[in-house]
Amino acid sequence: MSQQNATPTSKSPAPEPRRVLLLGATGTIGRATARALLRRGHHLVCFVRPRAGVGGTLGPDGIAALLEGAELRFGEVADPASLAQEGFRGERFDALVSCLASRSGAPRDAWAIDYEAHRQALAAAKEAGVTQMVLLSAICVQKPLLAFQQAKLAFEQALMESGLTYSIVRPTAFFKSLAGQVGRLAKGKPFLVFGDGSLTACKPISDDDLADFLAGCLEDPSRQNRILPVGGPGPPITPRQQGEMLFELLDRAPRFTRVPVALLDVIIGTLSAMGRVSPGLAEKAELARIGRYYATESMLVLDPVSGRYDAEATPAFGSETLRDFYARLIRGEASAERGDHAVF
Repeated sequence: MSQQNATPTSKSPAPEPRRVLLLGATGTIGRATARALLRRGHHLVCFVRPRAGVGGTLGPDGIAALLEGAELRFGEVADPASLAQEGFRGERFDALVSCLASRSGAPRDAWAIDYEAHRQALAAAKEAGVTQMVLLSAICVQKPLLAFQQAKLAFEQALMESGLTYSIVRPTAFFKSLAGQVGRLAKGKPFLVFGDGSLTACKPISDDDLADFLAGCLEDPSRQNRILPVGGPGPPITPRQQGEMLFELLDRAPRFTRVPVALLDVIIGTLSAMGRVSPGLAEKAELARIGRYYATESMLVLDPVSGRYDAEATPAFGSETLRDFYARLIRGEASAERGDHAVF
């Protein structure tokens, strides 16, 4: 499988309207993608669960308010009968766009959603006449040490072999995933870093910029039948630099607490041992492995020859920077909905 870079740096022109089914529309990226597709004039159908949001707090009326302008259809994406009968309804569609992802990343959840639900959606889409799919994946699948990464890769392969025109988009990092410590700092607490805070780096991208990139894949031939790593504007940033930026915006002296990576190894070992007799603890061990992965691996393009992460080879797209987002977050002009599974 060859990896190719996403090079466009400007917003795409308005395309001919198409009939698009969107999965994962109630997540933050999904909502932004719905807005981007609607701005382009597409007829958008969102197939969503009857309850959505963090903890399932949103009902149909709340979901409709989030996805104004889209046609909503309710059902269970992991149920192929529901997807066919309540989602596609025997109608014709031009394209399938998926921002769907497992919530926890735990093995059972990952294979059920990141692979199996997508595989079923792909089969139903082909029955509905869909000729193109845009898939939101993740850049971390370059080094697949975890179950959710392996599940995502398995579906990427199935999509590439499907005969559909495809775009597999692998973003580097989301702003919301780097916002978990803003509240801590606002309360006067130190910024937590693993090691010295420079073990990893990323080029985070905003929801709206990523959504614009995803929507543009429908009409831009240069983004089709390709794997597309993509980050936001500006140079890569380390966790320590994120902390320094936040302290500057809060007008406070920097304070850091270093957390040794070895501590995560101890936690993983303990939970793994206890997980042999407790499925719940086995799942917690996997979540700890996910935490360790993100603490030690950069979210940048991986050079397959050298095995090193390459910031220069990681494409940049969009206009909003992480600093812009942090400033809006501190002023109360933005929020960081981080889902049911947050570390900080």
